[in-house]
Amino acid sequence: MEPSMASPDNNIPTTSYPAITRQAAGYIDGILTDVMYSSFSDKIMVTITQRGRLAQWINVPLDVSSPSATDQYLPSATGDDSLLPMIHLTPKTLLGGATQERETLGQLYAAQIASLIASENPQEKRTVVIGLGLSKAEASREDFYNTIDLVRKCL
Repeated sequence: MEPSMASPDNNIPTTSYPAITRQAAGYIDGILTDVMYSSFSDKIMVTITQRGRLAQWINVPLDVSSPSATDQYLPSATGDDSLLPMIHLTPKTLLGGATQERETLGQLYAAQIASLIASENPQEKRTVVIGLGLSKAEASREDFYNTIDLVRKCL
């Protein structure tokens, strides 16, 4: 194992490991929520856990060919609409999501997180893998936005 080295640009410790990892934590609806973002050479992994659980895995390919031809005629997202997930992204549950409510909520989170990553870097083509371990199968609007904001802090 190689020791950490300081980057000459900004004195942030870097390692020779293949994945860059960032973490954030906060309370969502009174429950400690941990978010971890790991950037591998072939995939991006985001985990959101509450109470140490991780029960659902979803992937969202960002390398889909350009959005459909009809997307170019839709107005660009502005204001509140900019918070909507990109319509060409298709989340797929890999594991978990035992109930319809959990499956739907998981796919909503996955599409929103993938959209956030794609909007931060439009050239990004890796698949995003999201691991969820939420205590509840539903989320209020405020809880949803607070969770997405935690993810944003990791990007």
